[in-house]
Amino acid sequence: MEISILNWIDGKALFTSVKMSLNEISDDLKDIESRRDSLIKNTRDVLNDCSNSIISLHRSEISKATQRMERAKATLDTLREQARTDLYKYISVPEQELVEAYMLRAITEDRLLPSSKELSVSGSSYLTGLLDCVGELKRMVYDRLRAGKPDESTKLFLIMEEIYSSVYPFAAYDNLVPGLRRKLDVAKVLIEDIRAIVTEEKRRQMIMSAMDNLKDHLEKL
Repeated sequence: MEISILNWIDGKALFTSVKMSLNEISDDLKDIESRRDSLIKNTRDVLNDCSNSIISLHRSEISKATQRMERAKATLDTLREQARTDLYKYISVPEQELVEAYMLRAITEDRLLPSSKELSVSGSSYLTGLLDCVGELKRMVYDRLRAGKPDESTKLFLIMEEIYSSVYPFAAYDNLVPGLRRKLDVAKVLIEDIRAIVTEEKRRQMIMSAMDNLKDHLEKL
């Protein structure tokens, strides 16, 4: 004779632990969903502040840029508590944008570049943010050349090279830092483009200097 399990245990009691687990899982998922929605909404503000701060830096509006950067950093500090470890991926891009902005301001003001601890960002965000800064430095090089400041453009180019050479050893961790290899490749192309431009500008200056010397020499004859 087949004996049903309900003959020796109450059917409701059988699922007591399951129902408790499902309720806990439901609460956890609702919490995750709520935190995720908040992160998606507020990280847009961070990205917007960082983007606008970079634009302000290119316009030499340091004070305005600083205000936006500090607001973005404060917002990120709050969002980091919401993200915890399970949703940290939602603040990785805003973090690297923050790194890019702070690096660019330090370079613009000829100050020491901030550390990852100073910015309270993850190692991955710090590496990728550094590489993103190379693109903005390329734009600054062009701006300095147009303004007739070749020495400043050369200095910026050297900073681009130093950033690349400093981060390149981490290429071995591309599987742990998403997008690192791609950003390294992009930075390399940008640097080679600027190298050609800076070299050409130096040659032009040498020719102009030689012509001026020749002119002075002829005038003295």
